[in-house]
Amino acid sequence: MPLKLEGHHARKRFGQNFLNDRHWIGRIIDSIDPRPGEALVEIGPGQAALTKEVIGRAGHETAVEIDRDLAAWLRGLFTEAELTLIEADALALDWRSIFPGRKLRIFGNLPYNISSPILFALAAVADRVEDQHFMLQREVVERMVCPPGSRTYGRLSAMLQRSYRMEKLFDVPPGAFTPSPKVTSSVVRMVPLARKPGVDDELYAEVVAAAFGMRRKTLRNALSKLLSVEQIELAGIDPGARAETLSVGQFEALAAALGRARA
Repeated sequence: MPLKLEGHHARKRFGQNFLNDRHWIGRIIDSIDPRPGEALVEIGPGQAALTKEVIGRAGHETAVEIDRDLAAWLRGLFTEAELTLIEADALALDWRSIFPGRKLRIFGNLPYNISSPILFALAAVADRVEDQHFMLQREVVERMVCPPGSRTYGRLSAMLQRSYRMEKLFDVPPGAFTPSPKVTSSVVRMVPLARKPGVDDELYAEVVAAAFGMRRKTLRNALSKLLSVEQIELAGIDPGARAETLSVGQFEALAAALGRARA
């Protein structure tokens, strides 16, 4: 079985860019630090650049691959004892069905075109996760980790920072991939946080979406369909503030206020 699937071209509809630089592969694997016995799950193994190294260190991983040709090739490259392959769309996967009762270590080079939806889907099962290591477009990672008040702080920031402690580890240049993307990539580490009790996830998401849906508006205007000025003030928030200045805790206070308003 060849080390690469000959004749297979990266498919735009799957957002494929295959990592092939040994230096960057090594840095990513060292960051993940996979070990035997862990519930390691890779999203989009592609041509197995990370897969081979993880299996070499840990002995086994589970991988989720949507491309049927690559899935067939991966089954021939690894034994069932080395690789458990789930041929599926990561967005449609029931993540709670994988390794029931165990904490997952999830990693991968996420397709740029669906990175945010995958991150949101995984946030819903963050309690099942030990950590996540992803390679994403640099601009996405910067939005994920930036603090309130930053130019890039937005809905993605507020949603993910409620669920994870996140750290940008390093950039990966376009030349490390085939084909080379037009953007620089970054590797991010995501470690789940304990959730504050009593704040409804759906209400939190609703408040954050409304607040950033009218980004240049004050909360008084952006949240007018959800909360009155008085209710915003009772939550301890200035109605004249803008969404990009609010911390996760302040958004949680607004979500709690919305819950009381609807009770």
